[in-house]
Amino acid sequence: MNRALKRISLAVLVMFLLLLINANYLQAFEAPSLANGAENIRTISEQNQYQRGDIVTSDGMTVAKSVPLSGNTSAYKYQREYPGGAAFAPVTGFQGVNGDGGLEAAEDSLLSGSGSQLAFRNFVDMITNKPQKGATVELTVNSKAQEAAYAGLQSALQGTNRVGGVVALNPSTGAILAMASWPSYDPNELATLNGTTFNTRDSQLIHASPSPLINSATEATLPPGSTFKIVTSSAWFTQDSSRNPNSNVSSPTVLTLPQTSNQLHNDDDEACGNGSGTTTILYAFAQSCDTTFGNLGMDLGGSTLNSMAEKYGFNNSALNITGVSTATSQYVVPASLPLTAYSAIGQYSDTATPLQEAMLAATIADNGTLMKPYLVQQVTASDLSVVQTTHPSVMSNPVSPTVAGYVKQMMTAVVQQPEGTGFAFNQNVEGVEIAGKTGTAQNGPNASGLDDAVFTSFAPASNPKIAVGVMIEGGGYGASAAAPIAVNVIKAYLAAEGQG
Repeated sequence: MNRALKRISLAVLVMFLLLLINANYLQAFEAPSLANGAENIRTISEQNQYQRGDIVTSDGMTVAKSVPLSGNTSAYKYQREYPGGAAFAPVTGFQGVNGDGGLEAAEDSLLSGSGSQLAFRNFVDMITNKPQKGATVELTVNSKAQEAAYAGLQSALQGTNRVGGVVALNPSTGAILAMASWPSYDPNELATLNGTTFNTRDSQLIHASPSPLINSATEATLPPGSTFKIVTSSAWFTQDSSRNPNSNVSSPTVLTLPQTSNQLHNDDDEACGNGSGTTTILYAFAQSCDTTFGNLGMDLGGSTLNSMAEKYGFNNSALNITGVSTATSQYVVPASLPLTAYSAIGQYSDTATPLQEAMLAATIADNGTLMKPYLVQQVTASDLSVVQTTHPSVMSNPVSPTVAGYVKQMMTAVVQQPEGTGFAFNQNVEGVEIAGKTGTAQNGPNASGLDDAVFTSFAPASNPKIAVGVMIEGGGYGASAAAPIAVNVIKAYLAAEGQG
């Protein structure tokens, strides 16, 4: 009897000790995560007792704000609103009763006012009996450029099951001037304070195909097509300093690929240049001759192309932008010369995001320097004191200013000269020249069976202020589907900045 009682007593003691250990572990180590969990109604209620900070664009448009709930007897005093709607969803993210995403999540501690950077400000508010208020996050985005980008995607893709994205950058700083995605969603639908409604709508968006919650501007990867010729020509110029845009290159009408019976043809089997078999690289670039650049790619080799691509940002999985999820643009070194020829024209396994396309143009526009992209310009407390500021930083230097000047000359010819594939869009933006490169990815995997359309550009060509990358899945020719969107974004931005 005594032995049985001792066993029971020992078991109870062990369970008590385990309970004590677990309770102390939760309090000591798990308390922060439990307190901040989306399912913790006390935390959610507490967050909505104070006015969350605004998110504003660089030109003063409020795209996210908290409004008081007058006469509301629930646990919530404020609710989030998004005046910019679906056009700005990739920029703002969302904040709702059961979760958040994008910039709202990334800058939550500052927007909610709970961050350590705001501790002193909160203390002053407490002793002066002022309500706590979150900080304001100022974006680099220009509202007019953003609206033009979204409108272009909507016009091209509404009613389809395909994706597209637009990114505009300030070449000299890396500031993101526009970041539009299709499909998109209205973050107001996720700003609900009803948990059941939030979960239903969130599930619908997650399971939609394609999901509007995926930021196609930075997460969708498509073949770059002929825009990759920027990388190929950069490697070719860098390899030999005696080369320039007027250097002659082989330009056969048909390129027979070694080790195979396959042949590489130009678009519509057209001759490159005057059909003599050689032309200047400037003419071949403007006319986008696949045979020329396929041949250059084989001469350079996959390793050389890979090295240059990585300097431009390909294969970089560590591109950290606050509040932005990014996919990795890829260049895979081909296993053979024929495949290297295809990769040199962006037609093998090369993939790029619209962000990467904008980075290509921005590098050339900034004389060979690639600036690190960023979305948040600064954060200010409720008393207007600056809490955080982003300073531009160099990401890499892919090419020399001389080589960048050569590529800039060729990109200008694409749009400004009659043989250029973008000549149809050579209209000046109030006297401003646009430089660019079209891309039509013939191996684009999409349900429509159409090619993917790509365009990367910058303007003004002589003094660049904006670089734009556009990718449209199943859009057809880059010149006809993607270029008009980029032109409209450039026009909107320059006009808003008083330069158009």
